[in-house]
Amino acid sequence: MRNSLRRWKNEKLAQKLIEVFESKSVRVIYLPDIEMVVEEVHKLIPDGATVSSGGSVTLQESGVIDLLRSGKYEFLDRDSVSEDREKREIMIKAFESDYYLCSANAITENGEILLLDGSGNRAAAVTFGPEKVIFVAGINKVVNDLDAGIKRIKSIAPMNAKRLNLHTPCVTTGFCSDCSSEERICETYSIIIDSRRRPWRYTIVLVGEELGL
Repeated sequence: MRNSLRRWKNEKLAQKLIEVFESKSVRVIYLPDIEMVVEEVHKLIPDGATVSSGGSVTLQESGVIDLLRSGKYEFLDRDSVSEDREKREIMIKAFESDYYLCSANAITENGEILLLDGSGNRAAAVTFGPEKVIFVAGINKVVNDLDAGIKRIKSIAPMNAKRLNLHTPCVTTGFCSDCSSEERICETYSIIIDSRRRPWRYTIVLVGEELGL
């Protein structure tokens, strides 16, 4: 009973988001199960396209990263190199990609997409450069409004810092303290509120399961 009710609730929420975002020329595709993600993303990206991605637990969990590395695409993979200089070169080349994939830190019911970056490469590529941007996000990323989105971001920042093996106060305490650490990952907030000037550049693949952080 609980699972069927959650599935029903997620479908209703997805319907609401589809209407809100499409009024802003942002496409939303709802998938009830994680197993459907790779097939859907493959439909969205033609074979041979140049693709790049931001660092994302969601893309890893959903199998999208494996798809990008499958040989079907020219994948600008920053994790394929070890030196910081080489990683930076790939991140800059991402601006010329046909498709950029990442997740969002929060998606609001009002039709806004929130990102928080440590170096700004994801926020920069999302807002300018690649021809198309695809967000893959679990239903757990959906919040009521911008305030709730920022609150969510601050609640997950310590987990991301720990995942990246950083030495920030939040890794010690488990809570954001708006620190002044040199390893702070909370540097660049970005909010997408509309895409009517560049219609359908953004696609959100929304999954009816919890994904990522």
